[in-house]
Order: sequence, then structure tokens, then C-alpha cells
Amino acid sequence: MCAAAARSLGGRHTHCSCSTSAVGGLPAPGPKAPIAGATVRGMPTNPDLTEHFRSLHVPGVPLLIPNPWDVGSATILESLGFRALATTSGGFAGTLGRVDGSVSREQALAHAAQIAEAVAIPVSADLESCFAQDPAGVAETVRLAAGTGVAGCSIEDYDRAEGRMYAASPATERVAAAAEAAHSGPRRLVLTARADNGFHGIDDLDDTIARLRAFEAAGADVLYAPMVSRLDDLRRIRDAVSLPINVLARPHAPTVTGLAGVGVARISVGSGFFLAAMGELVNAARELLDEGTYEFLQTAGIGRAAAAGAFG
Repeated sequence: MCAAAARSLGGRHTHCSCSTSAVGGLPAPGPKAPIAGATVRGMPTNPDLTEHFRSLHVPGVPLLIPNPWDVGSATILESLGFRALATTSGGFAGTLGRVDGSVSREQALAHAAQIAEAVAIPVSADLESCFAQDPAGVAETVRLAAGTGVAGCSIEDYDRAEGRMYAASPATERVAAAAEAAHSGPRRLVLTARADNGFHGIDDLDDTIARLRAFEAAGADVLYAPMVSRLDDLRRIRDAVSLPINVLARPHAPTVTGLAGVGVARISVGSGFFLAAMGELVNAARELLDEGTYEFLQTAGIGRAAAAGAFG
């Protein structure tokens, strides 16, 4: 690992001088733990893995962190060379035939445990709004997450029960409770705090920045405003905070190189890969139903080869 990548999370203007790409030039993954009915408290997080995950957040050298939706997709993504993964609440819900936000805390934690157990690289758990409104409930969710084997987790500032954003003060109190739980004990989970204004149709960058600054002060490790992707807006965020910034890959967003140029430290895809896979499923099904042809099997060949390499 290069010297810049070994630095702590702080310092937004730190840049890496090594030539290794975000997903290339990596050592082969270590041996995988067996998948054997993962339980919520069955797999303590390796402190070395959490610190390794922390060290991968280097502003200007974005960590590309895809979001698998099941063990198979996680294993394939690891085999392709990604250095960390994050679960996706929307993708996981989709595997159950449900919409985002409709799984329980127990289901989300068991899913995170199963993904973490299946791969040898760090996994961050999408915990939505931590399945609680009060700080005590948030802290309990994070404490439970620490027992799943994940290296990090996230918290949103949207109240799903009420269908509205939390006011700034209670949102910050919830992040503070999550941070205290994430950082207690021998395993210091990497906590990502989300400011979800844009995700819910609120176009207020000033408020988003104020929330991110408050979340930093409350103890978060990574900051994330999912719908902010304009370079000028990201520069404003970068200049206002000192923590690593995560950006969501979305249509018409800047390229990885463009985001690196404004100091972004991590790029995730949310449910994007899951929805892309579902799109290919629809295309294949439509071809069979409407055309009676089998051109989709060309893409299936790519999947077959990837699965053979990852699962063997």
C-alpha cells in the first residue's frame, strides 16, 4: 500500500502519488470464510480489516465500492479486483421482491453478516436510517452491526416512519449516537453519515453542507450527500469539511477521473448494479417473448465465465 493510502481519514487535500488504479494491480484476495448460515452476532469484525477499510479512503484517489445484493454478486465483484464492498438496501429488498425501505433490522443485519462472511475484503453495511428514530435505538443497531463482521456502516437523516427529513439537531444527535457505538470497543467501525436532502427532492446545498459539517463534528468518519454530483457543488463540500467524501454514481455524473480531481475519496453505485442486472433480465426475457431468439446467451456466457472463476 502506498504511503498516502496509509494515512488516516482526515485531510481532504491529501493525494496519492502511486500509479495503482482503484481496482487494478491488486493482490489476489485471501481465502474466503465458509458460508454457513451467518448470524447477526456470529462473526466479530477483524480490527485489522476495519483499519484497512479506513486507510482506503484517500481524497483524490477514489475507492470504487460497488454494492452487491447477494453472496453471488459479492463474490464475483471481489474476484474482479474491487477492494471493498457495501450492501445496498434497495438491491437486497429487490431480491425479496420488495421496494427499498421494506426490510427489517434483523433481515438487514443478517444479510450484511452473510456478505461479510462470504468475502475477504471489507464490507460496509447500508443500515438505512438505522431502523430507529431515537438515538438509543440507533446506537443499538450499530452495536448489532459490529457483531456481523462488517468493517463499516451508514446512517441516513431521513425519517422513514414519518416520511420527512429529521431536523438538523435530532439528525446530528442520531449521528453522534451511531458514532459512539461504532467507535466503542476493540473494533472501530467506519461510520458514513448521509445528508439525504437531494434524495428526497430538497434542493438546498447550504443546508446539506451544514448537516455534513455537523455530522463531522458528531464523530462520523465519511460524509455522503447521495444526489450531489456537480463538480462545483462537490468543491464547496470539500472546502467545508475535512473528512473523506463519498459520491453516488448516477446518470450524467462526472467520471471517476473528474471526481478524483475535486478530492472525492469514495464512489459507490447504490442499487445501480442490481438494477442494471434486472435490466438485462428484462431485455433477455423480452427477446425470448417477442422475438423468439437467444442473443441474450452471448451475455450469459460472460456471466458463466465470471461465476466459474469466482465460485470455483
